[in-house]
Amino acid sequence: MNADLAIDVRGMTKRFGSLVAVDHVGLTVRRGEICGFLGPNGSGKTTFIRMLCGLLKPDEGEGQVLGYDVLRESEKIKRQVGYMTQKFSFWEDLSIEENIDFVARMYGLKNRRQAVEKSLEELGLAHRRKQLAGHLSGGWKQRLALAACLIHEPQLLLLDEPTAGVDPKARREFWAEIHQLAGRGLTFLITTHYMDEAERCHRLAYLLNSKLLATGTVDEVIRHANLTTWEVSGPNLYWLEEQLRGRPGVEQSVAFGNLLHVSGDDPQALDEAIAPFRTGEYQWRQVESGLEDVFIHLMERSQRRAAS
Repeated sequence: MNADLAIDVRGMTKRFGSLVAVDHVGLTVRRGEICGFLGPNGSGKTTFIRMLCGLLKPDEGEGQVLGYDVLRESEKIKRQVGYMTQKFSFWEDLSIEENIDFVARMYGLKNRRQAVEKSLEELGLAHRRKQLAGHLSGGWKQRLALAACLIHEPQLLLLDEPTAGVDPKARREFWAEIHQLAGRGLTFLITTHYMDEAERCHRLAYLLNSKLLATGTVDEVIRHANLTTWEVSGPNLYWLEEQLRGRPGVEQSVAFGNLLHVSGDDPQALDEAIAPFRTGEYQWRQVESGLEDVFIHLMERSQRRAAS
């Protein structure tokens, strides 16, 4: 395995009866990198993460996580990985300090009291240490979960939708913390549905219907989609969107506030489709496709292929 890679797996597959939850997915993530793991609900992201950290055994696949064999050395991987589940999974009738101390006991940490104190200070929890976890807001619960993930000083953090239900200020502070930790060499694989969070990642991986559809930096993912997008402003955009929907060359027409994005992967066909509406009544401007445009395009293209 390349020593620069924290994750280097190939062909990872998991079946539950006739359902293929993860279908021969491969992924590489460099040490110190923040990799955004995207895809709709039910696409297989959580199952893939659980295979990486040893909570589920793959039916097929091979590779290494932090230099350990993903099939045969799952216990060693668990000692070096922090996993934040999608749902808050700590004890609500214990205080912040008690929760972190309990996790430290589970890992059998030496100098446990010092480790707990350090965790409370570094995550800004010291002044709330006696507050019950059940009384915390979403943002503070998130901070507690992150502190518990870090208590044993892991090399890799697997975070499953860590900012779901968290207010924008808390989300921004959380991501500032993530980038600080990555700057110290910690590696992250983070699932998210927020496009602004995806753009904060060094690299992205997009999973759909158990298959990996795209990987790369934000710019690479957008460029490889070969999607052309026009931005339209003017009156009665709802009517215009209805007229454009389903026309040859128009893959998607989506409202963004007072604007409409019209996209397709065949520039000539798209030009022909919008030509009758390029009047003085509407203002058209070709723009760079955004991540949301690209991911909707990938989803709809996959659905068309499955239906054909």
